[in-house]
Amino acid sequence: MRILFMGTPEFAVPSLRALVGEHEVLGVVTQPDRRAGRGQRVVFSPVKEVALEYGLPVFQPEKVSDPQVMAELEALGADLFVVVAFGQKIPDRLLAAPTYGCVNVHSSLLPKYRGAAPINAAILHGDDVTGVTTMYLGSGWDDGDIILQAEEPILPRETAGTLHDRLMVKGAELLLETVRQIAQGSAPRIPQDHSKASYAFKLKKEAAQVDFGRTAQKLDRLVRAMNPWPVAWAQIRGETVRIWEAEPAEEGQKGQPGEILSLSEQGLLVACGSGALFLQSMQRPGGKVLSGLDFANGLRLRVGEILN
Repeated sequence: MRILFMGTPEFAVPSLRALVGEHEVLGVVTQPDRRAGRGQRVVFSPVKEVALEYGLPVFQPEKVSDPQVMAELEALGADLFVVVAFGQKIPDRLLAAPTYGCVNVHSSLLPKYRGAAPINAAILHGDDVTGVTTMYLGSGWDDGDIILQAEEPILPRETAGTLHDRLMVKGAELLLETVRQIAQGSAPRIPQDHSKASYAFKLKKEAAQVDFGRTAQKLDRLVRAMNPWPVAWAQIRGETVRIWEAEPAEEGQKGQPGEILSLSEQGLLVACGSGALFLQSMQRPGGKVLSGLDFANGLRLRVGEILN
């Protein structure tokens, strides 16, 4: 099948590689190059890196809705558009361009967690299972007809990063089966139950703030959901400190929210609104990632001190 691929981050890479192995990929549409880091060097998207590796034509429009851009993409004569974490909304004109429409890979079991951050939301809400969905793109956000779905368990100490890495592979596998069924004319088309829809909006750094007035269980999920980005953080002695790893203590630990209860190899134990949390891996601004104990010793934190 002749396919135009649209995608940008690492999550989309396995899907592109899978398609190149079995289909004719006419080109790749990805976000424009950006400048990053202290040197402000130009950085290619992960998808562009792979496209160049395969010698595929690359399109990087600021807006895919630009009429000239749409005309250029339509002229490719693709049978199918595949969209995986592209980062721009696809206009209706392009949705209607390919013979078999536009297919999307989404990292949740739709209609649950439509939007930009479904992996983080699944961990944040304490779900035991999530998965990937392939669907036909519609005019709304992630509201198109479902084609196929595959479940994936969420492990007890799962982070958004580890779950992301499994789902991007599962998504590529599901995409290949989806394209195969579309080509055979056997692909299902299941309307979503919009009354059951929930949303996982784009993450902001404010959402990663640790409030020790919350329960230890909720803060544990927050830390794991925000790893590797934007990373949970708390204000400690006037500094914005990143918290990379944490784990709830056994029941029975009590104190004022934010109070340091103990310092040990297990970490910096801090009382929460309910229960207590071991802070196990922490980072000061511009500093190295340290164990909770080394962090506490570096700042000379003491048992009984209130973190704020």
